[in-house]
Amino acid sequence: MTVEEKGIRSLDDLVGAGFVASPTPALRAVVERYPVSITTAMARLIDPADPADPIAAQFVPTEHEAEERSEERADPIGDAAHSPIPGLVHRYPDRVLLSLLHACPVYCRFCFRRGRVGPSGGVLSPDGLEKALAYIRDHHEIWEVVFSGGDPFVLSPRRLAEVVRPLNAMDHVKILRFHTRVPVVDPARVTNELVAAIKGRAPVYVLLHCNHPRELTAEARAACARLIDGGVTMLSQSVLLKGVNDTPETLEALMRAFVETRIVPHYLHHGDLALGTSHFRLPLARAQALLKTLRGRVSGLCQPTYVLDIPGGYGKVPVGPTFAKAKDDGWSLQGFKGDVRFYKDCL
Repeated sequence: MTVEEKGIRSLDDLVGAGFVASPTPALRAVVERYPVSITTAMARLIDPADPADPIAAQFVPTEHEAEERSEERADPIGDAAHSPIPGLVHRYPDRVLLSLLHACPVYCRFCFRRGRVGPSGGVLSPDGLEKALAYIRDHHEIWEVVFSGGDPFVLSPRRLAEVVRPLNAMDHVKILRFHTRVPVVDPARVTNELVAAIKGRAPVYVLLHCNHPRELTAEARAACARLIDGGVTMLSQSVLLKGVNDTPETLEALMRAFVETRIVPHYLHHGDLALGTSHFRLPLARAQALLKTLRGRVSGLCQPTYVLDIPGGYGKVPVGPTFAKAKDDGWSLQGFKGDVRFYKDCL
């Protein structure tokens, strides 16, 4: 069995697969600090001969991760400031984020929780889970429960069902949402049993994290179809990453691939200020210009909302391009071809 067939879990595996040539002390230090995990599905997509391979860029560690900027933070979006008890983040009034575990099938090199997730991250204890459920039960303003983490779909269908069942018994909880990479990075995990485990009284939404159209293989699309055909609504969330998807052509292909797979494009994230990730981030102005190219280039069905998580825990805000500028007596509007026209409110 080759390294690619069994998955990659260490620096030695990376060398064996040909993804890393000669590890330097700096790279060894990066791997010791931030774990490596690349599933078989993703390893098979990587071209070791391509130094600019967009799949490798997301999962194969580099020495750039040792370069930390003063603006970067261990908790860039301020989870800790809004965590009333372990396992829960209550940032917005009507929803909470529930982290059942701190492990993922793959470890993205740009992850904003990279200092907390890993193979030894563990699962929320039974006592911790009961306290989290009690908190949700006691706070009737909570309309939606978002499962994130760690990837919730790493858990067995039995364990997922044990959490979903009591949430469905809470009348004020109307929506369950799962954030996951599993359908693309380990599609075999998406079984009929998993789909059944997450369903119940409350409508279920699955947000798929996927950043490049090559990730949506035939197996990945089949996994998404199992969820969608089972009654789950799927939306996308991607991160705009330098060297991965920062061209109009790649973004166009990615958003079209989502829609073709019956996934609604939802969020495209500006890179968070996670430690050692500056080589992935684009200037906001360039990102806005890039997003502007999608308007008119692809269907309205393919338009994601570009968002930035304000550092410190102040929440997401849309920061996409604007096509309207206020004038003293009206508005200057730019069409998708670049032409500018005047518009005046008629009230």
